[in-house]
Amino acid sequence: MKRKIRMGMVGGGPGALIGGVHRMAAALDGKIELVAGAFDIDPAKSRQLGEELFLDSARVYDNYQAMIDGEKKLAPDKRIDFVAVCTPNNWHFPIARDFIEAGFHVMCEKPMTMSLAEALELRQIVEKSGRVFGLMHNYTGYPMVKLAKDLVASGELGTLRKVVAIYPQGWLARPIEREGQQQASWRTDPKQSGAGGCVGDIGSHADNLAEYITGLKLTEVCADLTSFVENRALDDDCNCLVRFENGVKGVIYASQISIGEENGLSIWLYGSEASIEWHQEHPNQLLFKPIDGQTQIMSRGNGYIGAKSPAAARGSRIPAGHPEGFLEAFANHYRNFAETILLKEAGASVDSLVGDFPQIDEGVRGMAFIEAVVASAKAGSAWTKLPQV
Repeated sequence: MKRKIRMGMVGGGPGALIGGVHRMAAALDGKIELVAGAFDIDPAKSRQLGEELFLDSARVYDNYQAMIDGEKKLAPDKRIDFVAVCTPNNWHFPIARDFIEAGFHVMCEKPMTMSLAEALELRQIVEKSGRVFGLMHNYTGYPMVKLAKDLVASGELGTLRKVVAIYPQGWLARPIEREGQQQASWRTDPKQSGAGGCVGDIGSHADNLAEYITGLKLTEVCADLTSFVENRALDDDCNCLVRFENGVKGVIYASQISIGEENGLSIWLYGSEASIEWHQEHPNQLLFKPIDGQTQIMSRGNGYIGAKSPAAARGSRIPAGHPEGFLEAFANHYRNFAETILLKEAGASVDSLVGDFPQIDEGVRGMAFIEAVVASAKAGSAWTKLPQV
């Protein structure tokens, strides 16, 4: 199939943050084109964005159900191939479920669902359908994160012992959700966000990053959740001791009341022979610290990076010294997602490099993490096992 992949979007309307990021990232490699959408719960706003994006007005829908019906009526060579779900969390499950059951592929924002039960149900639906499902945990799309994963897998750290993953922000240090701030309003509302506030929004990223790089499942948590802002319904600060498979211990800390912090997602991995360190705000470098040697600063785009990690090389678009970051990480997942669709529809196999993007299992694992953290906190920070799903 020699053509662009046709994309639809639900959510991401006027005033939304992540929808615009998805649109830019999906278009970056020229393999995907946005052709349809139901962009806002208010049909007028959906039409407004459709006009701004120069879409055919007949393919700008009032709601996602109308979008499914309208796209199914089109010829197969005209209708969308997949939909990007960029809504608040409470809509992820029904939209993803209905599009999958209608025969479309899905790229979904995280967390995947509102509960682990929904996540398990969605996994059954996806597996039965044969459709491609992607989950936008974008931080595992960074080339140096892929290098970190390959360094751990190759044994260059020795035996892995400890993992520390943190994600501090400060933007919710005040109750801005009461001032009509759209991004804060739904993230602090349990009906739209789910049982976890900070832990679901950014703690899930730290968890996903740790599991991706180590290749290990988190097995148990001892968690403390706090709502520091008075009368806020969901947590705005999360502190967890964690245990992984193979006896690896760790710490996951996420916060949205840490004044002065912007998007400080960072990870440290300590082995018996070396450690590595990566910071999302400086994503083009990875620190490698051997036990009896000098610290090495590994930089994206250099030939020695590709020699150690083909995935890191594949995820780099421009030469060393020219910074790549947030949009490119999204785009790496979109490129692999799109190529997987093409290969599957051609009846071809998908190799490990192309299939390197978060999928349905990561969504299930994320919900298991969130529910275990919430349960642990409610039980007075008791050690709580994650269901091994």
